[in-house]
Amino acid sequence: MIESLRMSVTIRLARIGKKNAPAYKIVVANTRDKRNGRFLDVLGYFNPSESMDAYRMDKKKYDEWKNKGALSTDAIEKLIAGTYKYKVYNPNEKAEAEGEKGKKNK
Repeated sequence: MIESLRMSVTIRLARIGKKNAPAYKIVVANTRDKRNGRFLDVLGYFNPSESMDAYRMDKKKYDEWKNKGALSTDAIEKLIAGTYKYKVYNPNEKAEAEGEKGKKNK
């Protein structure tokens, strides 16, 4: 029965940095904790203002957590694979999309 239990631990990004200048820690956290809440271990750092290949991560710790059964988010998987595309949040983009929907319905 113990073998069938899944670990509820996730490898994910936790936001740090200033307003309009984000940076992220690559952390291992309980799945139910908040995004920037308590974490079990820090695996590395990622700064999207630098090149996408300029992230630092302890591969040995990452492999240990994966072998223990930790799940990783899509962003982490893509970051490791080198296919991650950081998209800057633009609040006007959502408003423009909603405005276009209203024009189409009229």
